[in-house]
Amino acid sequence: MQEQLLPKFVKGILMLTPRQKAPALVVRTLDHGRFDLATESPERMALICFYRGLHCPICANYLKELDRLTPEFAIRGVTTVAISSDGEERARQMADKIQAKNLRVGHGLGLSDARNWGLYISTSRGRTSIGIEEPSLFSEPGVFLIRPDQTVYYLSVQSMPFVRPNFAEMVQALNFVIKNDYPARGEYTGAI
Repeated sequence: MQEQLLPKFVKGILMLTPRQKAPALVVRTLDHGRFDLATESPERMALICFYRGLHCPICANYLKELDRLTPEFAIRGVTTVAISSDGEERARQMADKIQAKNLRVGHGLGLSDARNWGLYISTSRGRTSIGIEEPSLFSEPGVFLIRPDQTVYYLSVQSMPFVRPNFAEMVQALNFVIKNDYPARGEYTGAI
């Protein structure tokens, strides 16, 4: 018998679980109004990419790839948005830097909201390798696929900026998921 699926907390931090409802998420975007997960209506899923911010050169390259592949995700019924805790000005600088054409860029993610999504929070180490000051506190990366009923299908949360999920591989994986109606995995939270 499967136990009731409830959010789990590890030292006060929420551990999200596939097939459970995702936390609320509302942020402003640069050119597309407000992103509200509760009213997002993708055909199959919403891809939410949390990124560290303007100060992160790895994020810039990562978001360029997501922007490039956003039309491929759309063909598969998946909407995309990239979100950071940066303010509007820094978010605009990032969008300009990556020459965003397809990707919605959200800003102003509250750190308490980041923590509700299970994201790790880091403290500033000053200027990065590209000479941009890190915010005093900011969230580390995370990628989520959320179904239209707002349940978590896929999640990947990192404590470092390195070695992130590959968007091209994710597009290919979605072909398999769609063809085989593949369920979210990692849902079991019962006794072991």
